[in-house]
Amino acid sequence: MSNTITDKNQIKSEEKDVSSLRSLSEGITSDNDNNPKLKRRLNSIDFVKGLAIILIILSHLSDAWLNSEWRFLFGIGTAFLDIFGPSLFILLSALSVVFSIKKKKETIPEKVIRNKILFRGIAIMIIGAFFNLSIPHNPPYDVFPFNIFPLTLWGWNILFFMGFTQIASYFILKLNINVRIVIGVIIILIGPILREIIFYEIDTHPVFLWLNFFITSPVPQLPFLPWISICFISTTFGEYLFKMMNQGTEDALIRLYKVFFISGILFITSGIIIGFRLHTTSTIDINLYETIDWLTIANNQNFLQFQFPGMPEFFIRSTISNIFYLLGWALLIISISIYYIDIKGKKGIFNRMLIFYGKVSLSLFLIMFLTGYLFTEGFPPWFFVITYFGVVGLLGFLMYVWTIYFKGIGTPEWIMGKIGAIAHKKNNVEKN
Repeated sequence: MSNTITDKNQIKSEEKDVSSLRSLSEGITSDNDNNPKLKRRLNSIDFVKGLAIILIILSHLSDAWLNSEWRFLFGIGTAFLDIFGPSLFILLSALSVVFSIKKKKETIPEKVIRNKILFRGIAIMIIGAFFNLSIPHNPPYDVFPFNIFPLTLWGWNILFFMGFTQIASYFILKLNINVRIVIGVIIILIGPILREIIFYEIDTHPVFLWLNFFITSPVPQLPFLPWISICFISTTFGEYLFKMMNQGTEDALIRLYKVFFISGILFITSGIIIGFRLHTTSTIDINLYETIDWLTIANNQNFLQFQFPGMPEFFIRSTISNIFYLLGWALLIISISIYYIDIKGKKGIFNRMLIFYGKVSLSLFLIMFLTGYLFTEGFPPWFFVITYFGVVGLLGFLMYVWTIYFKGIGTPEWIMGKIGAIAHKKNNVEKN
């Protein structure tokens, strides 16, 4: 009898720990005790994040660990896998902000919601800023004053931009939905052109130098233009997602799936039509479009009997066609996941594993950079594959143990939860 009670207490304890982790992932994947219609969770969102993070780890480690003879696989693979990269996480981040705001606005004061989002966004930006310190600046930002603290903290890397989108999405959501769509499309169409004009004028006047510093930055992984357009577009889809989730029926989920699926196909088709032409490093500036280097890496091999003549423009990150293409794939991937995970209810071991990986994706993202330094360009592909699956499995196991038995203390997800609690507590103190 005592053993049975002990087992029940342990099960309750583990359920409480898992529930605690869920509460740290603010937004789409959180339950709302005050609205029974919102009880159902979109496990597909965590599934997408989990799938994306293990493929991002694959890309990152292949760049760091494959030996020089086989590194061309990184160039080829990453060009195709970029659809699971930053654009997907940025869109999911914006969706979660919209869902969080809409879900809580009737039960929590606007000020508390705003502070939670601001604090969470700033915290992620701070983490990203410290990563910028480890990235050497290229000309013209390798000289004073750009090469000294605190300017060395500035750079649009993935984490820095993701934190910024949390904040930006909150304010963008206040705009009319049609205005958001128009602004988003305009930024996609003129953003890259405007960025090129500013970049090529940096030697003519300091104003252009500083504009380029803020818009493109010394770490131009996701330059402000045109990537901020994703916030305007994704908040629109976020409102529709909330509307369908609020209905809480399978028919609503099916409509959500269809809208995301069709929209994704249209965006992808637009991107391919606009950006079908091929580019090389001689036809596009690598200082503005860094990912054209993937073509150079892909062609640096002796195994294939041909060289790639160029990279399609829709593969080159931050071009007009690329933003349409990546947005389309993000919507399509989410729609397919909604269909199989939430509508069809596919919950096998692999799917559950990816859902868990999605819940701790930010922690895995940070750990990924540390594991990359363990080895440097030394693995043949067969050994890399074994090591990669070993690392991914080990990281998942360690995160599971840390979450269940240590309540995730110290992880980014835990920190985000504490930040939200502080914002809520501060509001209660001010009320009293």
